[in-house]
Amino acid sequence: MQHAHTSLQDHQALVAEQDAVIALLRDADLSAPVPHCAPWSVRDLLTHLAGVHRWAAAMSRLYPEEADLPDEDPPAAADPAADYTAAAHELRHALAGDPSRPCRTLTGPGTVAQWRRRQLHETAVHRWDLHDALGLPRSTDELLAADCIAEVLDTLHPRQVRLGRIPAPRIGVALRAPGGHWVLGAPQHVVAEVSGPAAALAQLLWRRTGVDDAHLTSTGDRGAATALLGTALTP
Repeated sequence: MQHAHTSLQDHQALVAEQDAVIALLRDADLSAPVPHCAPWSVRDLLTHLAGVHRWAAAMSRLYPEEADLPDEDPPAAADPAADYTAAAHELRHALAGDPSRPCRTLTGPGTVAQWRRRQLHETAVHRWDLHDALGLPRSTDELLAADCIAEVLDTLHPRQVRLGRIPAPRIGVALRAPGGHWVLGAPQHVVAEVSGPAAALAQLLWRRTGVDDAHLTSTGDRGAATALLGTALTP
């Protein structure tokens, strides 16, 4: 199953996620470690996310036939919170307007709508990281989480395989949430199923939690499922 937000909703949701990150920065300890991004601190995380926003904004301004830009993190800013806020607004401006406008995307020629989706999920994942670093509970809209799962399976994982970063899986793991059902890997050879809320499954695919998460239930070959889910499914 794939749940797709409308492009307008994606843009509104992206702005809301960015605003949530900005709000978290008001009292944040920039030196706090980020548990699932070791050895990063909050400062490092903000440098990364600001760089990703600016890179995506620049990519969205390229014509589809132009070559990709290098994907590099910039040097840390003197005030990373202010720098992130500026980068967030730059991305919003770049992705405003016609969502069907052709541009260069992560997977080649595409549209601005694809960048809205990609950056929405990127921001949500790193907002979880900020919550972890600051000792706050994570929160995720279930519809957003469902589309986050879908993006890993329809775009990010296939790209990782295509780029030779991980081997093509020979097995499949079924993922089941109250509102959807997906298969990671080979659908003809499903050896296990993991079920639970879409938010927990999205966090599992992004390696922000494990199969032993209290919100998840697994059946079948747990070892094989854990091994597949532990690979670099995302960049």
